[in-house]
Amino acid sequence: MRTLGKCRPLSLMVALVFAAMLVLPAVSLAAQPTVGLGTARSFAVLAGQTVTNTGATTIGGSAGGNVGVSPGSAFTGQETVTMSGAIHLADAVALQAQADLGTAYDDAAGRTPFTTVPVELGGTTLKSGVYVSETGALGLTGVLTLDGEGNSDAVFIFKSASSLITASGSTVRLINGAQPCHVFWQVTSSATLGSNSTFVGHLFALTDISAQTGATIHGQLLARNGSVTLDHNTITNDLCRLVPNNGGTDSGGELPKTATPVYDVLILGVALMLVGAAGWSIRKRLE
Repeated sequence: MRTLGKCRPLSLMVALVFAAMLVLPAVSLAAQPTVGLGTARSFAVLAGQTVTNTGATTIGGSAGGNVGVSPGSAFTGQETVTMSGAIHLADAVALQAQADLGTAYDDAAGRTPFTTVPVELGGTTLKSGVYVSETGALGLTGVLTLDGEGNSDAVFIFKSASSLITASGSTVRLINGAQPCHVFWQVTSSATLGSNSTFVGHLFALTDISAQTGATIHGQLLARNGSVTLDHNTITNDLCRLVPNNGGTDSGGELPKTATPVYDVLILGVALMLVGAAGWSIRKRLE
């Protein structure tokens, strides 16, 4: 009977450990935080030298449709741009936005841990995390799918040690709650977005950014030292959606959040306390 008594707390221990294992996957201890943008958040387009536009371009979004240049001061072709924000050319606002862009760029560049990916991103589906090209450059032909796994806070960071080039007609597709506001591209040289492509995220380039004819951008084009070239583009710089809407799996839908970080930590704490209590009980019974 004494042996049977010893086994009962052991069974309880096993059950509690199993319960803890069920809740631990919900804990997002390794989740990447978003990249802070500071005052650069309100700029759909920001350049270091010039912004040049050709044809009818539309710039707006709930986060801001500002266009800025600093330390340069030229915005060529602005007469054919329809925009919801203000133009800041070599003023204090553009200067501060460039400073905040530099901070965001350095933050994204220093993120770890990271996963190494092939140069070609097309045809792949990636979950939240930090991704670095195996040879420095990044390219996209076809469709890159970013899967939020039901978490609207999922963060995706792509780091290129040289260029980013997306092909004509290429697409960045978001599913399962992933949001444009949580996608970041840090490019050490220049970025080119192909004609009639659909691009998603905050694009930080050290030098130039070129959006070719008909490219659509859900996010920002932010060049630190060089120029931004536009050509019949649509740029939408939106804030994150805080309220779930249709719960769909395309870029327009957002699923409810799985768990907040505080709730995750509480779950982990309770699970560990239960396991510890069971272990103490077993030790006392076996003494």
